[in-house]
Amino acid sequence: MKQNRFITLLAAGAVSAITLTTVMGQDSSTTVTTRTLSGGGTITAYTPGSDYITVRTEESTEPVRYYYTKSTTIVDPEGKTVEWTALKPDMPVKYTYVKEGDRMVISQITLTKPVVVEKTTTTTTTTNP
Repeated sequence: MKQNRFITLLAAGAVSAITLTTVMGQDSSTTVTTRTLSGGGTITAYTPGSDYITVRTEESTEPVRYYYTKSTTIVDPEGKTVEWTALKPDMPVKYTYVKEGDRMVISQITLTKPVVVEKTTTTTTTTNP
């Protein structure tokens, strides 16, 4: 009887050792899949120096907060890069973003209307006596 118990313990130990070796030998890696999403709407608020803008999306009447980073670009309808100062409330835009946890981070904002650059010219008239 003692020999049977010894063989059972030995077999259980061998199985445990093999299982432990297999588990420890596996590489643990985490794969994060990001999917680029797109949307459109109207800017409701943008404050220079903050890290987000709010947009009333085409799907929701309530404004949604989208975060931006230093690598976020703003382009006009022709695809030319424009300055952040071009963003104004009530401006229609399209954008691409990714979800990072519970945050939506914009990678590109496309203005749907051309940016109007106002130029001021001054004319000075001098008369000589």
